[in-house]
Amino acid sequence: MTENQVREDICRVGQSLFARGYVHATAGNISVQLDATQGGGFLITPTDACLGFLDPARLARLDAQGQQISGEKASKTIALHRHIYEASASTGAPARCVIHTHSTHCVALTLGVGQAGSSGVLIEAKAGVQERELLPALTPYFVMKVGHVPLINYRKPGDPQAAQDVAAAIARFHQRGTPIRAVMLERLGPNVWHDTPAAAMATLEELEETAKLWFLSQHQPAALSANGIEELRQSFNAHW
Repeated sequence: MTENQVREDICRVGQSLFARGYVHATAGNISVQLDATQGGGFLITPTDACLGFLDPARLARLDAQGQQISGEKASKTIALHRHIYEASASTGAPARCVIHTHSTHCVALTLGVGQAGSSGVLIEAKAGVQERELLPALTPYFVMKVGHVPLINYRKPGDPQAAQDVAAAIARFHQRGTPIRAVMLERLGPNVWHDTPAAAMATLEELEETAKLWFLSQHQPAALSANGIEELRQSFNAHW
């Protein structure tokens, strides 16, 4: 795929997400880490751009150090995206495309009553460690296509510490042998990643639809059993 084809792909995915209500107004952004054959560096949607009306020629182009080369002003979230690319590179789920949205049901699940930190569910990860995550293992496709989604404590948009928190979460799960493809920024929205914009979009869709199920069922359904999850690991190489 050439750089121009990547640009078209980013815009196609942005328009699809906007048309179906996964993003709204100027919320959200998409980036791609280009390989050497595509010139290296990054492409990212411009700051305050509506994902439904992107122009391939006006996407921000950055070098490998994150310095802008061309296009409109890059979204400030490139700093967070670069941490995801770097932290995930040596895991079983390396990022080549990152999508961030303010998806309604995902965000709604983090608006718990009381102080920040009250939302999410405690899930026992490997080695008996509990993690605060957005959702339990509700459906087989959530387990297979998304996996664990750690919930990152609220920080204001653009706070550099959020990028550090996300990188630390990626490293923790990697050390336990469970690579992740998504994190949830409390009160802001998910960041998901995959090999291509289309694959990252599919991960986001599965995450938001699972959040919708959890929300509509008033957070009552039981998670899949340990045996059920183990079957998904054995049959589909699910990371959970």
